Amino acid sequence: MADFDADVIVIGSGAVGSNAAYELAKEGISVILMEAGPRLPRWKILENFRASPRKGNHNDPYPNLPWAINSFTEGYLEQTGSFDLMPGMLRLLGGTTWHWAAATWRYTPEDMKINTLYGVGRDWPMEYDELEPFYGLAEEELRVAGSDSEDQNGHGRDMQYPPRSTPYPAPPEAETYYFKRLKERLSPEGYHFIHEPNARPTISLQGRPACTGNNNCMPVCPIGAMYSGNMTAEKAEDEGAQILTEAVAYKLETGEGDKIVAVHYKSPDGESHRLTAKYFIVAANGYETPKLLMMSDVANSSDQVGRNLMDHTGMGLQFFADEALWPGRGPVQQGGIFNWRDGDFRKDHAAIKHSLSNNVPNKVVTEYLLKQGVVGSELDEQIRHLSARFVDVSTVFEMLPHPENRLQPHPTRVDALGIPTLTIHYDVDDYVKAAVPVVKADYAKFVEVMGGTVYDDDTGFQNRDHIMGTVIMGDSADNSVVNHECRTWDHENLFLATTGVIPASGLINPTLTAVALAIRSAQIIAKEI
Repeated sequence: MADFDADVIVIGSGAVGSNAAYELAKEGISVILMEAGPRLPRWKILENFRASPRKGNHNDPYPNLPWAINSFTEGYLEQTGSFDLMPGMLRLLGGTTWHWAAATWRYTPEDMKINTLYGVGRDWPMEYDELEPFYGLAEEELRVAGSDSEDQNGHGRDMQYPPRSTPYPAPPEAETYYFKRLKERLSPEGYHFIHEPNARPTISLQGRPACTGNNNCMPVCPIGAMYSGNMTAEKAEDEGAQILTEAVAYKLETGEGDKIVAVHYKSPDGESHRLTAKYFIVAANGYETPKLLMMSDVANSSDQVGRNLMDHTGMGLQFFADEALWPGRGPVQQGGIFNWRDGDFRKDHAAIKHSLSNNVPNKVVTEYLLKQGVVGSELDEQIRHLSARFVDVSTVFEMLPHPENRLQPHPTRVDALGIPTLTIHYDVDDYVKAAVPVVKADYAKFVEVMGGTVYDDDTGFQNRDHIMGTVIMGDSADNSVVNHECRTWDHENLFLATTGVIPASGLINPTLTAVALAIRSAQIIAKEI
Protein backbone atom coordinates (compact mmCIF):
# COMPACT_ATOMS: atom_id res chain seq x y z
CA MET A 1 0.00 0.00 0.00
CA ALA A 2 2.81 2.43 0.77
CA ASP A 3 3.68 2.52 -2.92
CA PHE A 4 0.13 3.38 -3.93
CA ASP A 5 -2.52 5.91 -2.91
CA ALA A 6 -5.07 3.07 -2.79
CA ASP A 7 -5.49 -0.54 -3.79
CA VAL A 8 -8.33 0.41 -6.13
CA ILE A 9 -9.52 3.74 -7.51
CA VAL A 10 -13.12 3.88 -8.73
CA ILE A 11 -13.85 6.80 -11.07
CA GLY A 12 -17.53 7.65 -10.85
CA SER A 13 -19.84 7.44 -7.83
CA GLY A 14 -23.17 6.52 -9.41
CA ALA A 15 -25.03 3.35 -8.50
CA VAL A 16 -22.63 1.19 -10.51
CA GLY A 17 -19.34 2.66 -9.28
CA SER A 18 -20.55 2.92 -5.70
CA ASN A 19 -21.52 -0.74 -5.61
CA ALA A 20 -18.07 -1.72 -6.88
CA ALA A 21 -16.45 0.48 -4.21
CA TYR A 22 -18.66 -0.90 -1.45
CA GLU A 23 -17.98 -4.50 -2.44
CA LEU A 24 -14.24 -3.89 -2.28
CA ALA A 25 -14.30 -1.84 0.95
CA LYS A 26 -16.24 -4.60 2.71
CA GLU A 27 -13.27 -6.89 2.00
CA GLY A 28 -10.89 -4.48 3.73
CA ILE A 29 -9.42 -3.23 0.45
CA SER A 30 -8.41 0.42 0.37
CA VAL A 31 -10.56 2.34 -2.10
CA ILE A 32 -10.75 5.91 -3.38
CA LEU A 33 -14.15 6.72 -4.92
CA MET A 34 -13.87 9.75 -7.23
CA GLU A 35 -16.73 11.97 -8.33
CA ALA A 36 -16.62 14.96 -10.71
CA GLY A 37 -19.52 16.73 -9.00
CA PRO A 38 -20.22 17.72 -5.39
CA ARG A 39 -22.04 15.96 -2.54
CA LEU A 40 -25.50 17.36 -1.82
CA PRO A 41 -28.00 16.45 0.91
CA ARG A 42 -31.47 15.35 -0.12
CA TRP A 43 -33.14 18.32 1.57
CA LYS A 44 -31.17 20.73 -0.60
CA ILE A 45 -32.16 18.97 -3.81
CA LEU A 46 -35.77 18.93 -2.66
CA GLU A 47 -35.68 22.67 -1.99
CA ASN A 48 -34.13 23.26 -5.41
CA PHE A 49 -37.00 21.31 -6.99
CA ARG A 50 -39.64 23.28 -5.11
CA ALA A 51 -38.06 26.58 -6.12
CA SER A 52 -37.57 25.68 -9.77
CA PRO A 53 -40.07 27.01 -12.34
CA ARG A 54 -38.90 24.28 -14.76
CA LYS A 55 -40.68 21.27 -13.25
CA GLY A 56 -40.41 19.30 -16.49
CA ASN A 57 -36.59 19.45 -16.48
CA HIS A 58 -35.47 16.61 -14.22
CA ASN A 59 -31.89 17.88 -14.20
CA ASP A 60 -32.88 21.34 -12.96
CA PRO A 61 -32.68 20.74 -9.17
CA TYR A 62 -29.17 19.28 -9.47
CA PRO A 63 -25.73 20.89 -9.70
CA ASN A 64 -24.62 22.13 -13.08
CA LEU A 65 -21.12 23.42 -12.54
CA PRO A 66 -18.58 24.75 -15.05
CA TRP A 67 -16.27 21.80 -14.27
CA ALA A 68 -19.04 19.19 -14.02
CA ILE A 69 -21.64 20.07 -16.63
CA ASN A 70 -24.82 18.01 -16.80
CA SER A 71 -25.94 16.60 -20.12
CA PHE A 72 -28.88 18.97 -20.68
CA THR A 73 -26.62 22.01 -20.81
CA GLU A 74 -26.82 23.65 -24.20
CA GLY A 75 -23.66 23.06 -26.19
CA TYR A 76 -22.27 20.21 -24.09
CA LEU A 77 -23.47 17.53 -26.52
CA GLU A 78 -23.03 18.32 -30.21
CA GLN A 79 -25.38 16.21 -32.35
CA THR A 80 -24.41 15.22 -35.91
CA GLY A 81 -26.88 12.38 -36.57
CA SER A 82 -30.55 12.32 -37.54
CA PHE A 83 -31.67 11.98 -33.89
CA ASP A 84 -30.59 14.12 -30.92
CA LEU A 85 -29.57 11.72 -28.15
CA MET A 86 -29.93 13.76 -24.95
CA PRO A 87 -29.89 11.59 -21.82
CA GLY A 88 -30.41 13.33 -18.49
CA MET A 89 -27.08 12.44 -16.91
CA LEU A 90 -26.17 14.00 -13.55
CA ARG A 91 -22.79 14.70 -11.97
CA LEU A 92 -22.88 14.56 -8.18
CA LEU A 93 -22.27 11.91 -5.52
CA GLY A 94 -24.73 9.15 -6.35
CA GLY A 95 -25.07 10.01 -10.05
CA THR A 96 -28.14 9.79 -12.22
CA THR A 97 -30.09 7.38 -9.99
CA TRP A 98 -31.08 10.44 -7.99
CA HIS A 99 -33.77 10.75 -10.69
CA TRP A 100 -34.95 7.59 -12.38
CA ALA A 101 -38.04 5.42 -12.51
CA ALA A 102 -36.10 2.85 -10.43
CA ALA A 103 -37.00 0.02 -12.82
CA THR A 104 -34.82 -2.98 -11.99
CA TRP A 105 -35.43 -5.71 -14.54
CA ARG A 106 -33.17 -8.65 -15.33
CA TYR A 107 -32.21 -9.61 -18.84
CA THR A 108 -33.43 -13.04 -19.90
CA PRO A 109 -31.30 -15.88 -21.32
CA GLU A 110 -32.84 -15.09 -24.73
CA ASP A 111 -31.82 -11.41 -24.52
CA MET A 112 -28.22 -12.53 -24.06
CA LYS A 113 -28.21 -14.83 -27.13
CA ILE A 114 -30.01 -12.70 -29.66
CA ASN A 115 -27.56 -13.41 -32.48
CA THR A 116 -27.62 -17.17 -31.95
CA LEU A 117 -31.41 -17.27 -31.70
CA TYR A 118 -32.45 -14.60 -34.19
CA GLY A 119 -29.41 -13.77 -36.32
CA VAL A 120 -29.22 -10.09 -35.39
CA GLY A 121 -27.00 -8.02 -33.10
CA ARG A 122 -24.41 -9.51 -30.77
CA ASP A 123 -24.48 -12.27 -28.16
CA TRP A 124 -23.21 -11.66 -24.65
CA PRO A 125 -19.91 -13.47 -23.98
CA MET A 126 -21.44 -15.18 -20.93
CA GLU A 127 -24.47 -17.23 -19.96
CA TYR A 128 -27.38 -15.93 -17.88
CA ASP A 129 -26.54 -18.49 -15.17
CA GLU A 130 -23.11 -16.86 -14.67
CA LEU A 131 -24.70 -13.51 -13.93
CA GLU A 132 -27.73 -14.76 -11.99
CA PRO A 133 -26.17 -14.84 -8.46
CA PHE A 134 -24.93 -11.27 -8.91
CA TYR A 135 -28.39 -10.13 -9.94
CA GLY A 136 -29.51 -11.39 -6.52
CA LEU A 137 -26.78 -9.40 -4.73
CA ALA A 138 -27.65 -6.26 -6.70
CA GLU A 139 -31.36 -6.63 -5.90
CA GLU A 140 -30.52 -7.02 -2.22
CA GLU A 141 -28.43 -3.83 -2.18
CA LEU A 142 -31.07 -1.84 -4.07
CA ARG A 143 -33.88 -3.39 -1.96
CA VAL A 144 -35.90 -4.33 -5.01
CA ALA A 145 -39.64 -4.98 -4.74
CA GLY A 146 -40.93 -7.49 -7.27
CA SER A 147 -43.19 -10.42 -8.05
CA ASP A 148 -41.83 -13.94 -7.60
CA SER A 149 -44.51 -15.53 -9.77
CA GLU A 150 -44.66 -13.73 -13.13
CA ASP A 151 -43.33 -14.65 -16.56
CA GLN A 152 -41.39 -11.51 -17.40
CA ASN A 153 -40.86 -12.72 -20.95
CA GLY A 154 -44.46 -11.69 -21.58
CA HIS A 155 -45.65 -15.03 -22.88
CA GLY A 156 -48.32 -15.32 -20.22
CA ARG A 157 -47.01 -18.61 -18.88
CA ASP A 158 -47.90 -19.63 -15.33
CA MET A 159 -44.31 -19.58 -14.12
CA GLN A 160 -41.55 -17.36 -12.80
CA TYR A 161 -39.18 -16.22 -15.53
CA PRO A 162 -36.27 -15.58 -15.87
CA PRO A 163 -35.00 -18.17 -13.38
CA ARG A 164 -34.10 -16.90 -9.90
CA SER A 165 -32.12 -18.47 -7.05
CA THR A 166 -33.33 -15.91 -4.49
CA PRO A 167 -36.67 -14.19 -3.95
CA TYR A 168 -37.08 -10.45 -4.33
CA PRO A 169 -36.12 -8.62 -1.11
CA ALA A 170 -39.58 -7.02 -0.89
CA PRO A 171 -43.03 -7.95 -2.24
CA PRO A 172 -44.61 -5.89 -5.04
CA GLU A 173 -46.74 -2.89 -4.17
CA ALA A 174 -50.51 -3.11 -4.51
CA GLU A 175 -51.84 -2.23 -7.92
CA THR A 176 -52.94 1.36 -8.37
CA TYR A 177 -56.50 1.89 -9.55
CA TYR A 178 -55.08 3.27 -12.83
CA PHE A 179 -53.01 0.16 -13.53
CA LYS A 180 -55.75 -2.18 -12.35
CA ARG A 181 -58.44 -0.72 -14.62
CA LEU A 182 -56.22 -0.65 -17.71
CA LYS A 183 -55.26 -4.25 -17.01
CA GLU A 184 -58.88 -5.31 -16.53
CA ARG A 185 -59.99 -3.79 -19.83
CA LEU A 186 -56.97 -4.59 -22.05
CA SER A 187 -56.04 -8.09 -20.83
CA PRO A 188 -59.08 -9.74 -22.47
CA GLU A 189 -57.62 -8.53 -25.80
CA GLY A 190 -54.54 -10.70 -25.19
CA TYR A 191 -52.18 -8.11 -23.65
CA HIS A 192 -49.94 -9.49 -20.90
CA PHE A 193 -49.45 -7.01 -18.06
CA ILE A 194 -46.32 -7.52 -15.98
CA HIS A 195 -45.43 -5.87 -12.67
CA GLU A 196 -42.25 -3.80 -12.89
CA PRO A 197 -39.62 -4.74 -10.30
CA ASN A 198 -38.35 -1.51 -8.79
CA ALA A 199 -35.93 -0.10 -6.23
CA ARG A 200 -38.69 1.37 -4.05
CA PRO A 201 -39.16 -1.10 -1.18
CA THR A 202 -42.71 -1.74 -0.06
CA ILE A 203 -41.49 -2.43 3.48
CA SER A 204 -38.95 -0.54 5.55
CA LEU A 205 -35.59 -2.27 5.04
CA GLN A 206 -32.33 -1.49 6.83
CA GLY A 207 -32.96 2.20 7.34
CA ARG A 208 -34.79 2.85 4.06
CA PRO A 209 -38.43 3.81 4.53
CA ALA A 210 -41.12 2.11 2.49
CA CYS A 211 -42.42 3.96 -0.56
CA THR A 212 -45.47 6.06 0.32
CA GLY A 213 -46.43 6.91 -3.27
CA ASN A 214 -45.32 10.55 -3.44
CA ASN A 215 -45.25 10.22 -7.25
CA ASN A 216 -42.09 12.34 -7.37
CA CYS A 217 -39.45 9.72 -8.29
CA MET A 218 -38.31 12.08 -11.00
CA PRO A 219 -36.69 14.45 -10.19
CA VAL A 220 -36.23 13.42 -6.54
CA CYS A 221 -37.78 11.07 -4.00
CA PRO A 222 -38.62 13.35 -1.05
CA ILE A 223 -38.23 10.69 1.65
CA GLY A 224 -35.35 8.55 0.37
CA ALA A 225 -37.42 5.43 -0.19
CA MET A 226 -36.30 5.13 -3.81
CA TYR A 227 -32.72 3.91 -4.21
CA SER A 228 -30.01 6.32 -5.33
CA GLY A 229 -26.30 5.61 -5.68
CA ASN A 230 -25.25 7.96 -2.87
CA MET A 231 -26.76 5.47 -0.39
CA THR A 232 -24.22 2.81 -1.35
CA ALA A 233 -21.40 5.37 -1.68
CA GLU A 234 -21.94 6.38 1.94
CA LYS A 235 -21.98 2.72 3.01
CA ALA A 236 -18.65 2.30 1.23
CA GLU A 237 -17.39 5.33 3.14
CA ASP A 238 -18.51 3.74 6.41
CA GLU A 239 -16.43 0.68 5.45
CA GLY A 240 -13.36 2.86 5.01
CA ALA A 241 -13.49 4.01 1.39
CA GLN A 242 -12.34 7.59 0.77
CA ILE A 243 -14.79 9.72 -1.21
CA LEU A 244 -13.16 12.42 -3.32
CA THR A 245 -15.71 14.83 -4.81
CA GLU A 246 -15.17 17.65 -7.32
CA ALA A 247 -12.33 15.66 -8.85
CA VAL A 248 -12.63 15.53 -12.66
CA ALA A 249 -10.58 12.68 -14.14
CA TYR A 250 -9.04 13.60 -17.47
CA LYS A 251 -6.22 11.10 -18.07
CA LEU A 252 -5.32 7.50 -17.32
CA GLU A 253 -1.56 6.97 -17.30
CA THR A 254 -0.05 3.71 -18.57
CA GLY A 255 3.15 2.10 -17.36
CA GLU A 256 5.11 -1.12 -17.55
CA GLY A 257 3.27 -4.03 -19.15
CA ASP A 258 0.53 -1.66 -20.38
CA LYS A 259 -0.88 -1.50 -16.88
CA ILE A 260 -2.70 1.63 -15.76
CA VAL A 261 -0.53 3.23 -13.07
CA ALA A 262 -2.29 6.52 -12.28
CA VAL A 263 -5.31 8.71 -12.85
CA HIS A 264 -4.89 12.44 -13.34
CA TYR A 265 -7.69 14.74 -12.29
CA LYS A 266 -8.39 18.44 -11.98
CA SER A 267 -9.96 20.23 -9.03
CA PRO A 268 -12.32 23.18 -9.66
CA ASP A 269 -9.43 25.66 -9.43
CA GLY A 270 -7.82 23.98 -12.44
CA GLU A 271 -4.96 22.43 -10.49
CA SER A 272 -3.91 18.98 -11.67
CA HIS A 273 -3.42 16.01 -9.32
CA ARG A 274 -2.17 12.43 -9.72
CA LEU A 275 -3.31 9.32 -7.82
CA THR A 276 -1.87 5.81 -8.08
CA ALA A 277 -3.42 2.39 -7.44
CA LYS A 278 -3.06 -1.30 -8.23
CA TYR A 279 -6.41 -1.47 -10.03
CA PHE A 280 -8.70 1.07 -11.64
CA ILE A 281 -12.43 0.90 -12.30
CA VAL A 282 -13.91 3.54 -14.60
CA ALA A 283 -17.59 3.94 -13.77
CA ALA A 284 -18.27 7.38 -15.21
CA ASN A 285 -21.50 6.46 -17.10
CA GLY A 286 -21.95 5.42 -20.73
CA TYR A 287 -20.85 8.81 -22.08
CA GLU A 288 -18.02 9.94 -19.82
CA THR A 289 -16.33 6.53 -19.54
CA PRO A 290 -15.49 6.20 -23.27
CA LYS A 291 -14.57 9.89 -23.37
CA LEU A 292 -11.96 9.39 -20.64
CA LEU A 293 -10.55 6.33 -22.42
CA MET A 294 -10.27 8.17 -25.74
CA MET A 295 -8.72 11.25 -24.12
CA SER A 296 -6.15 8.92 -22.51
CA ASP A 297 -5.61 6.85 -25.66
CA VAL A 298 -6.13 3.59 -23.75
CA ALA A 299 -8.20 0.41 -24.14
CA ASN A 300 -8.98 1.13 -27.77
CA SER A 301 -6.90 -1.29 -29.85
CA SER A 302 -10.19 -2.56 -31.33
CA ASP A 303 -11.30 0.96 -32.30
CA GLN A 304 -14.64 0.19 -30.60
CA VAL A 305 -14.46 2.71 -27.74
CA GLY A 306 -17.30 5.20 -28.15
CA ARG A 307 -18.96 3.15 -30.92
CA ASN A 308 -22.09 0.92 -30.89
CA LEU A 309 -24.02 3.59 -29.01
CA MET A 310 -27.51 2.38 -28.11
CA ASP A 311 -30.49 3.84 -26.27
CA HIS A 312 -33.94 2.31 -25.93
CA THR A 313 -35.23 4.85 -28.38
CA GLY A 314 -38.96 5.17 -27.81
CA MET A 315 -42.23 6.78 -28.77
CA GLY A 316 -45.45 7.51 -26.93
CA LEU A 317 -49.23 7.66 -26.89
CA GLN A 318 -51.44 9.91 -24.77
CA PHE A 319 -55.21 9.78 -24.77
CA PHE A 320 -58.24 10.45 -22.59
CA ALA A 321 -60.15 7.32 -21.56
CA ASP A 322 -63.92 7.10 -21.25
CA GLU A 323 -63.76 6.60 -17.49
CA ALA A 324 -61.89 8.18 -14.57
CA LEU A 325 -58.68 6.21 -13.90
CA TRP A 326 -57.03 8.66 -11.49
CA PRO A 327 -53.39 8.56 -12.67
CA GLY A 328 -50.76 10.19 -10.47
CA ARG A 329 -51.30 8.16 -7.33
CA GLY A 330 -48.43 5.82 -6.36
CA PRO A 331 -45.10 5.28 -8.13
CA VAL A 332 -44.48 6.89 -11.53
CA GLN A 333 -44.32 3.46 -13.17
CA GLN A 334 -45.83 0.17 -12.07
CA GLY A 335 -45.55 -2.14 -15.03
CA GLY A 336 -46.40 -2.62 -18.61
CA ILE A 337 -47.29 -4.82 -21.54
CA PHE A 338 -44.65 -7.36 -22.60
CA ASN A 339 -46.22 -9.27 -25.50
CA TRP A 340 -43.36 -8.18 -27.76
CA ARG A 341 -40.43 -8.91 -25.46
CA ASP A 342 -39.27 -12.11 -27.14
CA GLY A 343 -40.08 -14.33 -30.11
CA ASP A 344 -39.18 -15.12 -33.72
CA PHE A 345 -40.32 -11.62 -34.71
CA ARG A 346 -36.94 -10.42 -33.39
CA LYS A 347 -35.48 -11.70 -36.65
CA ASP A 348 -37.42 -8.93 -38.39
CA HIS A 349 -38.00 -6.08 -35.97
CA ALA A 350 -37.11 -4.76 -32.55
CA ALA A 351 -38.62 -6.04 -29.32
CA ILE A 352 -41.22 -3.64 -27.86
CA LYS A 353 -42.29 -2.72 -24.34
CA HIS A 354 -45.28 -0.54 -23.49
CA SER A 355 -44.97 1.07 -20.04
CA LEU A 356 -47.90 2.79 -18.39
CA SER A 357 -46.62 6.09 -17.09
CA ASN A 358 -48.36 7.23 -13.92
CA ASN A 359 -47.21 10.80 -13.55
CA VAL A 360 -49.61 13.48 -12.32
CA PRO A 361 -50.94 14.83 -15.66
CA ASN A 362 -52.38 18.19 -14.55
CA LYS A 363 -49.62 20.29 -16.15
CA VAL A 364 -49.94 18.56 -19.53
CA VAL A 365 -53.72 18.75 -19.43
CA THR A 366 -53.71 22.43 -18.44
CA GLU A 367 -51.38 23.34 -21.31
CA TYR A 368 -53.62 21.38 -23.69
CA LEU A 369 -56.75 23.19 -22.53
CA LEU A 370 -55.17 26.64 -22.67
CA LYS A 371 -54.18 25.97 -26.28
CA GLN A 372 -57.86 25.20 -26.92
CA GLY A 373 -58.80 28.60 -25.47
CA VAL A 374 -60.48 27.16 -22.37
CA VAL A 375 -60.31 29.61 -19.43
CA GLY A 376 -62.05 30.53 -16.16
CA SER A 377 -64.30 28.13 -14.30
CA GLU A 378 -64.59 25.94 -17.41
CA LEU A 379 -60.81 25.50 -17.29
CA ASP A 380 -60.93 24.33 -13.66
CA GLU A 381 -63.72 21.89 -14.40
CA GLN A 382 -62.01 20.47 -17.50
CA ILE A 383 -58.67 20.06 -15.70
CA ARG A 384 -60.39 17.94 -13.05
CA HIS A 385 -62.34 15.95 -15.65
CA LEU A 386 -59.55 15.23 -18.15
CA SER A 387 -56.68 14.73 -15.69
CA ALA A 388 -58.62 11.86 -14.14
CA ARG A 389 -58.92 10.21 -17.57
CA PHE A 390 -55.40 10.80 -18.94
CA VAL A 391 -53.52 7.71 -20.15
CA ASP A 392 -49.81 7.92 -20.99
CA VAL A 393 -48.17 4.95 -22.74
CA SER A 394 -44.38 5.12 -22.95
CA THR A 395 -42.98 2.67 -25.49
CA VAL A 396 -39.37 1.53 -25.84
CA PHE A 397 -37.66 -0.32 -28.67
CA GLU A 398 -34.74 -2.70 -28.65
CA MET A 399 -31.78 -1.16 -30.48
CA LEU A 400 -28.93 -3.00 -32.19
CA PRO A 401 -25.25 -1.98 -31.91
CA HIS A 402 -23.87 -0.17 -34.96
CA PRO A 403 -20.26 1.10 -35.02
CA GLU A 404 -21.29 4.27 -36.85
CA ASN A 405 -23.50 5.30 -33.91
CA ARG A 406 -20.81 6.79 -31.74
CA LEU A 407 -19.56 9.52 -29.44
CA GLN A 408 -16.18 11.26 -29.39
CA PRO A 409 -14.45 14.02 -27.45
CA HIS A 410 -15.28 17.24 -29.22
CA PRO A 411 -12.35 18.43 -31.37
CA THR A 412 -12.69 22.10 -30.37
CA ARG A 413 -15.22 22.66 -27.57
CA VAL A 414 -13.98 22.43 -23.98
CA ASP A 415 -15.42 23.01 -20.50
CA ALA A 416 -14.12 25.40 -17.83
CA LEU A 417 -11.18 23.09 -17.08
CA GLY A 418 -10.17 22.76 -20.74
CA ILE A 419 -11.56 19.21 -20.96
CA PRO A 420 -13.37 18.38 -24.22
CA THR A 421 -17.14 18.20 -24.35
CA LEU A 422 -18.80 15.52 -26.53
CA THR A 423 -19.95 15.09 -30.10
CA ILE A 424 -22.63 12.44 -30.77
CA HIS A 425 -23.73 10.74 -33.97
CA TYR A 426 -26.89 8.66 -33.61
CA ASP A 427 -29.36 7.35 -36.17
CA VAL A 428 -32.39 5.20 -35.41
CA ASP A 429 -31.96 1.98 -37.38
CA ASP A 430 -34.32 0.07 -39.70
CA TYR A 431 -34.72 -2.66 -37.04
CA VAL A 432 -36.51 -0.13 -34.83
CA LYS A 433 -38.41 1.49 -37.72
CA ALA A 434 -39.78 -1.92 -38.76
CA ALA A 435 -41.43 -2.19 -35.34
CA VAL A 436 -43.27 1.14 -35.57
CA PRO A 437 -46.33 -0.26 -37.46
CA VAL A 438 -46.70 -2.90 -34.75
CA VAL A 439 -46.69 -0.20 -32.10
CA LYS A 440 -49.23 1.92 -33.96
CA ALA A 441 -51.55 -1.07 -34.29
CA ASP A 442 -51.32 -1.59 -30.54
CA TYR A 443 -51.99 2.10 -29.95
CA ALA A 444 -55.13 1.97 -32.08
CA LYS A 445 -56.36 -1.04 -30.11
CA PHE A 446 -55.64 0.63 -26.74
CA VAL A 447 -57.67 3.70 -27.75
CA GLU A 448 -60.53 1.59 -29.12
CA VAL A 449 -60.83 -0.63 -26.05
CA MET A 450 -60.60 2.29 -23.60
CA GLY A 451 -63.12 4.38 -25.56
CA GLY A 452 -60.39 6.96 -25.85
CA THR A 453 -59.96 10.38 -27.39
CA VAL A 454 -56.40 10.80 -28.68
CA TYR A 455 -54.25 13.60 -27.31
CA ASP A 456 -51.05 12.52 -29.18
CA ASP A 457 -50.47 9.19 -30.94
CA ASP A 458 -47.27 10.07 -32.82
CA THR A 459 -44.67 11.65 -30.57
CA GLY A 460 -41.81 10.79 -32.91
CA PHE A 461 -38.76 9.03 -31.53
CA GLN A 462 -37.86 9.92 -27.96
CA ASN A 463 -34.89 9.61 -25.59
CA ARG A 464 -35.03 6.99 -22.84
CA ASP A 465 -31.70 7.70 -21.07
CA HIS A 466 -30.46 4.08 -21.29
CA ILE A 467 -26.95 4.48 -22.71
CA MET A 468 -25.34 1.18 -23.74
CA GLY A 469 -22.68 -0.28 -26.02
CA THR A 470 -20.07 2.50 -25.91
CA VAL A 471 -17.39 0.30 -24.31
CA ILE A 472 -18.88 -2.92 -25.58
CA MET A 473 -18.32 -6.36 -24.05
CA GLY A 474 -17.35 -9.28 -26.28
CA ASP A 475 -15.44 -12.51 -26.70
CA SER A 476 -12.63 -11.09 -28.83
CA ALA A 477 -10.12 -8.28 -28.44
CA ASP A 478 -10.61 -7.56 -32.13
CA ASN A 479 -14.20 -6.34 -31.87
CA SER A 480 -14.84 -5.36 -28.25
CA VAL A 481 -13.41 -3.27 -25.41
CA VAL A 482 -13.91 -5.55 -22.38
CA ASN A 483 -14.24 -9.28 -21.80
CA HIS A 484 -16.94 -11.08 -19.81
CA GLU A 485 -15.34 -9.88 -16.55
CA CYS A 486 -15.59 -6.25 -17.75
CA ARG A 487 -11.79 -6.21 -17.78
CA THR A 488 -10.33 -4.28 -20.70
CA TRP A 489 -8.56 -6.43 -23.24
CA ASP A 490 -5.64 -3.99 -23.40
CA HIS A 491 -4.92 -3.38 -19.69
CA GLU A 492 -5.22 -6.23 -17.21
CA ASN A 493 -5.78 -3.92 -14.20
CA LEU A 494 -8.41 -1.68 -15.83
CA PHE A 495 -12.10 -2.60 -15.44
CA LEU A 496 -15.14 -0.72 -16.72
CA ALA A 497 -18.33 -0.56 -14.62
CA THR A 498 -21.05 1.06 -16.70
CA THR A 499 -24.11 0.28 -18.79
CA GLY A 500 -21.76 1.05 -21.69
CA VAL A 501 -20.41 -2.53 -21.58
CA ILE A 502 -23.82 -4.06 -22.44
CA PRO A 503 -23.62 -5.61 -25.93
CA ALA A 504 -27.32 -6.39 -26.55
CA SER A 505 -29.85 -3.85 -25.35
CA GLY A 506 -33.03 -5.91 -25.06
CA LEU A 507 -35.75 -3.54 -23.89
CA ILE A 508 -35.23 -3.21 -20.15
CA ASN A 509 -33.66 -0.50 -18.03
CA PRO A 510 -30.00 -1.62 -17.83
CA THR A 511 -28.99 -0.20 -14.42
CA LEU A 512 -29.53 -3.35 -12.34
CA THR A 513 -27.48 -5.37 -14.83
CA ALA A 514 -24.60 -2.89 -14.68
CA VAL A 515 -24.67 -3.04 -10.87
CA ALA A 516 -24.60 -6.86 -10.97
CA LEU A 517 -21.65 -6.80 -13.38
CA ALA A 518 -19.83 -4.26 -11.17
CA ILE A 519 -20.25 -6.41 -8.06
CA ARG A 520 -18.90 -9.36 -10.04
CA SER A 521 -15.87 -7.35 -11.25
CA ALA A 522 -15.18 -6.14 -7.71
CA GLN A 523 -15.16 -9.70 -6.41
CA ILE A 524 -12.70 -10.69 -9.16
CA ILE A 525 -10.40 -7.80 -8.24
CA ALA A 526 -10.65 -8.62 -4.54
CA LYS A 527 -9.40 -12.14 -5.22
CA GLU A 528 -6.45 -10.84 -7.25
CA ILE A 529 -5.24 -8.23 -4.75
